[in-house]
Amino acid sequence: MVYIPRSDLEKLCADIFIALGIPREEAFDSAGILVAADARGIRSHGVARIKRYADGIRANLIKGNIKPTVVRETPVSLVLDAEGAMGLSLSKKSMERVIAMAKEHGVGFCAIRNSNHFGIAGYYAEMAARQDMIGIAMTNTAALGVPTFAREAMFGTNPIAFAAPGLEGNMFSLDMATTAVTRGKIEVMAREGKTLPPGWAVGTKGLSAADPVKLLDDMLFQRGGGLLPLGGAGESLSGYKGYGLAVMVDILTAVCSGGVFGGSVKDSGITSARVCHFFMALRIDLFRDPTEFKQDISRMLDELTALKPAEGADRVYYAGLKEQEAEARSEKEGVPLTDGVWKTLKETAESLGLKPIDVPVPHL
Repeated sequence: MVYIPRSDLEKLCADIFIALGIPREEAFDSAGILVAADARGIRSHGVARIKRYADGIRANLIKGNIKPTVVRETPVSLVLDAEGAMGLSLSKKSMERVIAMAKEHGVGFCAIRNSNHFGIAGYYAEMAARQDMIGIAMTNTAALGVPTFAREAMFGTNPIAFAAPGLEGNMFSLDMATTAVTRGKIEVMAREGKTLPPGWAVGTKGLSAADPVKLLDDMLFQRGGGLLPLGGAGESLSGYKGYGLAVMVDILTAVCSGGVFGGSVKDSGITSARVCHFFMALRIDLFRDPTEFKQDISRMLDELTALKPAEGADRVYYAGLKEQEAEARSEKEGVPLTDGVWKTLKETAESLGLKPIDVPVPHL
């Protein structure tokens, strides 16, 4: 691993986006969200995706300086056609609008169609949590997930994020795919030359898949096979629950916005599919005093971490704690990247005439 100071890494990624024609504010918003993923230890959704973004921008499938079309608007809701805008910066701006609605009316919603990859869903849910609100964010993705008892993909990894604030910046922050793993984790396994464990995915015959490179290729060209729903294969481990959650995300993101869902959401060979998002913010004081609410959240989290760990385990976590601790380490030590990701990032920068940052990158 190499460790890059966060501000330097954000600037390099933003400079890449700017060199590709993305306006400065959108570029820095987008870079900040991608780097946040790596800072939190979510390598599947971080700067490793820069090259794929660059290819999409060059092909005019991802666009900067787009003003989304307002399809429908009320005091508490908004439906947008993104017109192919940068999903990262658009989602940040959209969540800011949802939070503003909630500040005035108690709740705010936004459904977006025809957008692009938006990074980690938790980033947006946490934006609301920091404003004494409960935040929810979802997105559909290209069809990668295989329904229970099927052998063909018919829904995306379709992540759900939920965040609720505690005291002193602590929060419960759930950010989960509705498949057993994300495609990004399959990509990490492929980059590292590893074999997939049982229970992650199935091949074209609906049986367990082990080769990540072949699985990625089969999913891209929709030959069959894909990721298993959360819970795994069949009914014994409740895979049908993950399957149901994935369809729920398609309903809130795509059906509510009038966008594309299910097997019709397809990646191309160079970039990710046009997708749909859903955001919600709910003001806590609709229910009770925010300080009392946060006190109870903190007490709940303390009770969870105070539990006696199972034999062989070091400690008990709650959703978001590992990421919060990783982000704190990244602030001190730098954002961790694999050698391969750092090399690809530098090559992308150099191909655009940029000089990569010259910083010490010790192997810790």
